[in-house]
Amino acid sequence: MKTYHTIIGGKQIISKNTFEVKNPATEELIGHAPISTKTDVAEAVAAAKKAQPDWAALDDDKRKEYIMKVAEVLTNNTEELATWITKEQGKPLGGPGSMFEMQACVGWTQVPASLDLPVEVVFEDETRRDELHRKAIGVVGAIAPWNWPLMIAIWQIIPALRVGNTVVLKPSEYTTIGTLEMVRMINEVLPAGVLNTISGPGEIGAELVGNKDVKKIMFTGSNSTGQKIIEASAGNMTRLTLELGGNDAAIVMEDVDPNAIAEGLFWGAFLNMGQTCACAKRLYVHESKYEGVINALSDLAEKMPMGNGLEDGIVLGPIQNKMQYDKVVDLVEDAKANNARIVCGGSPKEGKGFFYPITIVADVADGLRLVDEEQFGPVLPIIKYSNIEEAIKSANRLEAGLGASVWSSNLEEAKKVAARVEAGTVWINQHGAIHPMVPFGGVKGSGYGVEFGLDGLKSVTQPQVISINKA
Repeated sequence: MKTYHTIIGGKQIISKNTFEVKNPATEELIGHAPISTKTDVAEAVAAAKKAQPDWAALDDDKRKEYIMKVAEVLTNNTEELATWITKEQGKPLGGPGSMFEMQACVGWTQVPASLDLPVEVVFEDETRRDELHRKAIGVVGAIAPWNWPLMIAIWQIIPALRVGNTVVLKPSEYTTIGTLEMVRMINEVLPAGVLNTISGPGEIGAELVGNKDVKKIMFTGSNSTGQKIIEASAGNMTRLTLELGGNDAAIVMEDVDPNAIAEGLFWGAFLNMGQTCACAKRLYVHESKYEGVINALSDLAEKMPMGNGLEDGIVLGPIQNKMQYDKVVDLVEDAKANNARIVCGGSPKEGKGFFYPITIVADVADGLRLVDEEQFGPVLPIIKYSNIEEAIKSANRLEAGLGASVWSSNLEEAKKVAARVEAGTVWINQHGAIHPMVPFGGVKGSGYGVEFGLDGLKSVTQPQVISINKA
């Protein structure tokens, strides 16, 4: 079985120690991934630091050209990389799956390449002119998650490179191979040392975070790990962009047609088997539409084929790993023990793979673990409310604040509700509809900093004011 390698300074690094990577749909071994050492981490950061001044000194249009070459590499290798995503992460090739993820990788590469951060004149009069310039920060440490392994890695890599930083990337230990292969391919068109990789367990990520030459960390993952990153990086005053997940509330108002919104709600909750930070994870429905929404969602759930994503016609795959699978099972069993109504699903599927059916859970309330804890899986609790004030209070009661949504046929009323929901993004009549030009980030316990668009580019720069005395 093949062993895959990291890239440091443009060269493949052969690791003495490796770990097994298995397909979550079949539990079959698909390869061995490297375990980097502390020395590897130090050398990766050193390679990035060495390459950074020349990379930043390039003409801006030249860096754009390099980024567009990366987009070509991703386009030309879409099928191979999508297959790795499916084998390693579990999402199907088709539908909103691995090919979709690769299309997003291309789009989120091309858009930053098209953007500029021109010098801003922030003040000028007869005596002085003050210009705000955007400068590269230096070495960026990127720590990618397992749910959208290649796409989120691209979100971290491309804006950082675009403005003149260099990058050391650590993939999740659950989805390492596909990301390493993507970086290997990208390195064929980038100067050596501009993009480097390390690999292994959380301890390796901690080494990256603690390195004094890493000037910015970009992390997508759990709140608990985010807290550790804050603590570990504090001594170095490292800049941080932290996307720490959410427990997104969706509010369905009383004026909706349940059948008209069912498909949008379904994919808002169950995209990538619910393993998406900005999925709808708590659904608050007005009592007059409660059963209608439940029935419409459960009807859809019964029609969605689940299985090995390499097979034709599959739209839902497994939960990615045993740890997450066990958490989902535990939360559903706790809901059952507290007299919740299991509308559909609710029991693990037999056989190989971490398959759990789409599960709709009704007759639950705030305070239940399934409502209060981010399940990050194919389970949706649906909570009944009587008035909109009650729903807003429920939506805001947790520390999670990544995304939320409001569903209504009255856009003006929906906008009023959305403005009162404590979340970084509140969608109306859609959920999780991110866009490469639209800033995205959380509030409260869901982290800080934004990605995407001009604001995302600014977040990987440091401002410098040049103040000119005209006299």
